[in-house]
Amino acid sequence: MVFPSRTAQPDVQVATAGEALFDLIEEPDGRLRPCAGGAVYNLTRALGLQGVGTLYLNPLSADRLGRQLAQGLRAAAVALAVPEPVALPTSLALAALDGAGKASYGFYRDGVADRAITAQALNAACAAQPRLQIVATGCLALVAPDAAKYQPWLAAQRAAGRMVVVDANLRLSAAGDADSYRANVHQALQHAHLIKVSDDDLEALEVPGVSVIGRAQQLLQSTPAQWLALTLGARGAMLLQRGGGACQARERRPVDVVDTVGAGDCFLAGLIAALLERAVPSPLAPMDEPDLRAVLQHALVSASLCVQRAGCAPPTRAEVKQRMADNDFEG
Repeated sequence: MVFPSRTAQPDVQVATAGEALFDLIEEPDGRLRPCAGGAVYNLTRALGLQGVGTLYLNPLSADRLGRQLAQGLRAAAVALAVPEPVALPTSLALAALDGAGKASYGFYRDGVADRAITAQALNAACAAQPRLQIVATGCLALVAPDAAKYQPWLAAQRAAGRMVVVDANLRLSAAGDADSYRANVHQALQHAHLIKVSDDDLEALEVPGVSVIGRAQQLLQSTPAQWLALTLGARGAMLLQRGGGACQARERRPVDVVDTVGAGDCFLAGLIAALLERAVPSPLAPMDEPDLRAVLQHALVSASLCVQRAGCAPPTRAEVKQRMADNDFEG
């Protein structure tokens, strides 16, 4: 069986690699609400909905959940590098929300479809895309047992001159060996031009420093990356640039948080979409302060629209532009 494509797809500018799974979100009454997700899957859909030509590189399952994941990508005009589903089950995650809507996860990912990939297949799929500018990965793709799949791919894509984006997005509950997981994430960041981390990620990565911003600066300097995006929850976010440039922003407009599922993924999608919109000429070229601020604000709005909806429901490009026009920012 081949998943049909029903939506016209733009030229591929971004290729994403990593997990596609179903979150089973625990409701207050104990019931489990299924929701298509996974950080890379959410990022991929969010990019497509913002009008970015996007290719998802991993296989999907032939089971019912895999068909739903494929349908979600098609609806966002995302292309599949592996159009034929595989006879492996879909990954699952059990998500529990605290009183602030923040999620914690337990994962079930042995022998699953989205992990049935090789570095050779990833590189071949990217080589077939003449307009590809950016590759992105993170989160569960960075667990140590999958290092042989993603580390050579990241190195090859950087060597090919494409912008490499890595979202640390650590999920220590997914790793049997936290130290190996942490070390593998640090290694992946050595290939990145753009790094995204949260304040929680900096703690999980054990980055030294006396403050969150100091740790973010330390992490940026420990890699060859040009930019580091730091999300700070209700305090907004920062975008740091090699050489000392930085900006911080927070929306003045109120955000009514339903939950935070997918917020960081939508933030990163907004960041990438804004970078492409400004036609950044090189993954090593610095931006001036107005561009840094505009890119960060676009990312913030993309996240704030997501958190006002249950689960990960990424905004469209039109929704982001409308909120940008109606908004003001601090910082």
